[in-house]
Amino acid sequence: MRLAVWVTEGTWPATIDAARDLIGDDQAEVMLIHVLEAGRPPREGFGSLMGRGRVRRSEEQLHQWSEEAAQQMLDQAAERLGRPATVRLETGFPERIVTAVADEVDYLVIGRDGDRSRLGPHSLGKHTRFVVDHAPCRVLLIWPGDVPSSGSLPPPPPDR
Repeated sequence: MRLAVWVTEGTWPATIDAARDLIGDDQAEVMLIHVLEAGRPPREGFGSLMGRGRVRRSEEQLHQWSEEAAQQMLDQAAERLGRPATVRLETGFPERIVTAVADEVDYLVIGRDGDRSRLGPHSLGKHTRFVVDHAPCRVLLIWPGDVPSSGSLPPPPPDR
């Protein structure tokens, strides 16, 4: 079995635990993937707060800090998994990179990253929704934390 886990802030402990449960004692090949979104550093205010000449250096520093934080998160995830795994840190469009990774594996484990207060489609963020809709493999979708009750479902439409 080949399995990938999309490691993201706020969901990774639950996805790692689910992957570990799915694997059991199997000699699975495991990949942990995190994607830094390309071209998304916060730019607002840099020119006025830090002077225009420092903007580029500040963006580079933010990218470096983001990489360091992501690598630390991946290291913690690998430690929690407790078995050998390939670790990948990519920069680009998360939905495209993770979907491409899904083409290399049998299972993709991902966490719900949207509104977790109720059941429904809004429990998935836009990138996660894309991956769920396009992944060419089995997808295990995890609720990180407590699962909302079925009482959180909206009422049926009035015409039913």
